[in-house]
Amino acid sequence: MWLAFGSIVVGLALLVWSADKFVEGASSISRHLGVSTMIIGITVIGFGTSAPEILVSVIAVLEGTPDLAIGNALGSNIANIGLILGLTALIAPLSIAQITFQREFPLLIFATGVMSWCLYDGVLDRVDGFLLITLLGLMLWYLVRSHRRDADANPDENEPNQDKEQDIGFLASAGWLLLGLIILVGSSKLLVWGATEVAHTLGVSELIIGLTIVALGTSLPELAASIASVRKGVPDLAIGNIIGSNLFNSLAVIGIPAVITRFSIDTLAVTRDLPVVIVLTLLLFGLSRFPTASRGLSRLKGFWLLAGFVIYQLYLYYGVMTGTP
Repeated sequence: MWLAFGSIVVGLALLVWSADKFVEGASSISRHLGVSTMIIGITVIGFGTSAPEILVSVIAVLEGTPDLAIGNALGSNIANIGLILGLTALIAPLSIAQITFQREFPLLIFATGVMSWCLYDGVLDRVDGFLLITLLGLMLWYLVRSHRRDADANPDENEPNQDKEQDIGFLASAGWLLLGLIILVGSSKLLVWGATEVAHTLGVSELIIGLTIVALGTSLPELAASIASVRKGVPDLAIGNIIGSNLFNSLAVIGIPAVITRFSIDTLAVTRDLPVVIVLTLLLFGLSRFPTASRGLSRLKGFWLLAGFVIYQLYLYYGVMTGTP
């Protein structure tokens, strides 16, 4: 039991450290190549901070614990919106560009809808997996193409080098990228093993462990990246980070395991947790866009997002303590 707890602690620590180095290296490489902050957030940071979820889910499915994979994906989406954006907005209000409501938010809502459709029947197979992964590829292609077109049309607004760290070279960036990825693999394996052992020992379902411990742990890189971005005055990076991370969670974290093998989904994931993801995603869009005079996430709006996350966690805790769904 204590060994399992130790594995979770060490796994989370290595996961956060390695994800941070992975993102640092990938971001630096992108800056060397010249990319806007929003597209860095959606692609490089979004993928980098979602890499733990992807690895955890793949390992969980290979080890016969698919509920951990689904709980991890849904729980991370919930944590990204409710906990991370909520806390970030409480620390510093986030302004959101008008184009984001016209381009990135509709893609996020559409991706959430497709993911929901795939999960609705309680089974994920290779058809679902290929559909989700193909959709992710098309969305990323569209976003990169759109941002490059915007940069060409408005060269003065392209600011890939803002607040960059000049002391890290291209080779050093590639080294941190590779090292971070290697340690991500090992720490994800350690985390899944520890979480599964704790779940079995305490009699708690793997779905709950995935929704709470693993989801929160693998969402810490997103929290660090979002808070750092607002402190540096780059809100697009924080918003892009969460949008990108949730796109990867909805389409890759769920899609890749489905390509590997066909598996059934816990009914509670569909009836309890998936609706929370949908509601929080729509709530994020509504709070950010309205009222029109104060678009973005104020501290009050951040409080409502965080309150929704806390209520959800308390509901999960109540279910565990009382034995009710």
